[in-house]
Amino acid sequence: MNEEACEIMTVSRKQIYDASNGDRWFLCIGDDPTDVFVLHEPNGPSGGRPSRIELSTFLSSGADCPERLALLGVIGSLVATSGATVPASATGPEPGAAGAEPTPGEMISST
Repeated sequence: MNEEACEIMTVSRKQIYDASNGDRWFLCIGDDPTDVFVLHEPNGPSGGRPSRIELSTFLSSGADCPERLALLGVIGSLVATSGATVPASATGPEPGAAGAEPTPGEMISST
């Protein structure tokens, strides 16, 4: 994908990593809010072209690469700042479910 095409379709981007060699990675959101991807901009002297990397591909590659770890840090900070909490047990019923009335067809009489 050429640089112009990335700029036209990118609504918003946040730099997630700036390598010592000048390469930069951005978390991007396209025109459609479900279009989330990583844009890699190689350093000028390398002669490379910016490339779009699908989020799933980026996250599944290079467990210890610094740009991937930086993105995971950004994602983690979103959760931390939202005040979201995780239930202690994901296997228990949802709150209020124990006293809920059965829906029609749920009750089976045993005789």
